[in-house]
Amino acid sequence: MPQKFQLQAPFEPAGHQPQAIEKLSDGLAHGDAHQVLLGVTGSGKTFTVAQVIQRLQRPAMILAPNKTLAAQLYSEMKAFFPHNAVEYFVSYYDYYQPEAYVPASDTYIEKESAVNEQIDQMRLSATKSLLERRDTIVVASVSAIYGLGDPTAYLSMVQELVQGMRLDRAVLLKRLTQMQYQRNDVQLVRGTFRVRGDTLDVFPADSDHLAVRVTYFDDEIEQLAWLDPTTQHNKGNLDRIILYPKTHYVTPRERVLEAIDTIKTELKPRLAELYANHQLVEAQRLEQRTRFDLEMLNEMGYCTGIENYSRHLSQRPAGAPPPTLMEYLAQDALLFIDESHVTVPQLGAMAKGDRARKETLINHGFRLPSALDNRPLTFEEFEALAPQTVYVSATPGPYEMSKAVYVAEQIVRPTGLVDPQVDIRPVGNQVDDLLSEIHRVVADKGRVLVTTLTKKMAESLSDYYAEHGIRVRYLHSDVETLERIALIQELRAGGFDVLIGINLLREGLDIPEVSLVAILDADKEGFLRSARSLIQTVGRAARHLEGRAILYADRRTAAMELALSEMDRRRAIQLAYNQEHGITPASIQKLQGNFLEATGVSSGTKEKGKAGKSTKTLKTAVSGGLTPEQCHQRIIALEAEMEQCAENLDFETAIKLRDELDTLKLAYKNDATQ
Repeated sequence: MPQKFQLQAPFEPAGHQPQAIEKLSDGLAHGDAHQVLLGVTGSGKTFTVAQVIQRLQRPAMILAPNKTLAAQLYSEMKAFFPHNAVEYFVSYYDYYQPEAYVPASDTYIEKESAVNEQIDQMRLSATKSLLERRDTIVVASVSAIYGLGDPTAYLSMVQELVQGMRLDRAVLLKRLTQMQYQRNDVQLVRGTFRVRGDTLDVFPADSDHLAVRVTYFDDEIEQLAWLDPTTQHNKGNLDRIILYPKTHYVTPRERVLEAIDTIKTELKPRLAELYANHQLVEAQRLEQRTRFDLEMLNEMGYCTGIENYSRHLSQRPAGAPPPTLMEYLAQDALLFIDESHVTVPQLGAMAKGDRARKETLINHGFRLPSALDNRPLTFEEFEALAPQTVYVSATPGPYEMSKAVYVAEQIVRPTGLVDPQVDIRPVGNQVDDLLSEIHRVVADKGRVLVTTLTKKMAESLSDYYAEHGIRVRYLHSDVETLERIALIQELRAGGFDVLIGINLLREGLDIPEVSLVAILDADKEGFLRSARSLIQTVGRAARHLEGRAILYADRRTAAMELALSEMDRRRAIQLAYNQEHGITPASIQKLQGNFLEATGVSSGTKEKGKAGKSTKTLKTAVSGGLTPEQCHQRIIALEAEMEQCAENLDFETAIKLRDELDTLKLAYKNDATQ
């Protein structure tokens, strides 16, 4: 198992990359706490980061502002370091509705969530690599500052297995149960084990496809081997393996019993306080809920909402920072904050919103005050835990610039590409004007990104362009995490031509095929149309030789003027460099495929509604007995039938008709252009 980083890339540092790599590496080696890598879109910031990690040979964490960019960075780092431990750590919820209470309407909202098992496995793999290997790069989202379970308790629950060691099988089975593995003698899946005679099969929670077979002779481990759980084939013998718990929140039994006592100790004065304030309903509610949770903890070792007792389980003092992924990092680790102008404010905002929600629950008797300690880190706590940090952005914010000991500018692109030309057009006819531009770009086999101000506008515009024969999808926060990744991959592969979004089409999105970026309502001042946002959004077209941008605005705002001025400055620097070195600009060529494969998402977009349902083509409809004309007539009939069902309040039938209509309509319109 390699313990040194081995960078593999088909190219050498060029442009401003060598000087940025040199300066950042020297600064980190000399102990500088904060540095900035100011790199324009397409200048190879990720490659520069990889080179710095390779030079210093220190474990690293890369923080990204959202899951989509984290997946992209993960894919790129996997390609740069194929023989090292590159891990992915983001929130494992596909859906999450936090526990909340609305006093105005006396409405209690219970916590609901849907855990993505695949991402859960990747999170466990990330912490395992950090604990076992020096050659580890973890690409993470802001999930890294949320409570994770105490590392000390987690490590106390690991189980080492060594060939030839004496370990009673019954003791091992009990230990696996304490680690929250479940026995399943029918189907061996992740986080389970099965027993067949002298053979014990365990599917480690951090493994993505291989289980471990433990063969016993009496009470001695005779053989250890990797096992393919599907074919039952031996995939190689092992001398030793460490099994990690199924969850980061696993806690030794003795600590659970101690937590029960401390929870009772906290409950008594809190109830007295509520009764003294004549909050009788709140007191009864709190006592009933807490005593039920205590019974569950005593009998089962866990309860619903166990995270609200994290302070008691971790045995930390009130107000202390919760255990997070940051505590799993090595002392000399490196931290790279990607798109820092967005990520840094996110890190600072998480704790405040969480506290406001928890205080309402506590004041109305739904939770004990200790629930406040189940929270993300405050920004001050994050700063205290953060190792040496490099802020990476094309538009670094004031915080990063004030902290930086050194700012490494990476303005020149090795490809010679200059910032896209920007055209400003009036808002009045923006939808139809953009439609004509889309037709031109699609004819040249380019791709288009469009940014709107609202989700509704993104969806409505997607519908409108689909009706005019454009292969279009939308992307916003309601689209599931892994579907976003699949959508971007499908756009690159030519599955559709236009992607419409709001804020997800800005920082770091790497789609070299995009030759046109359109910003609707660019003169509506605010966060989404700030100078930084405009520069970032226009930058999505900076990887294409024919890249250009259209800003639809009736007036030039201060943000627009600032953005245009900065882009002109960068364009001048690049042109001068090209002329001096005789460089002919060329579009960035980037391989496809790794983006999805790295995160384990199957190819082909699983979409929701109009945003992304894999559609039958018109050819399929024709082969099923419908001519193009009959297909068109069927669409008209379905629309009328759907509206009639809706008027009759038969919504179930209307939904089925709508799904059939969407499939047929999109297929008809998409293939009409082919």
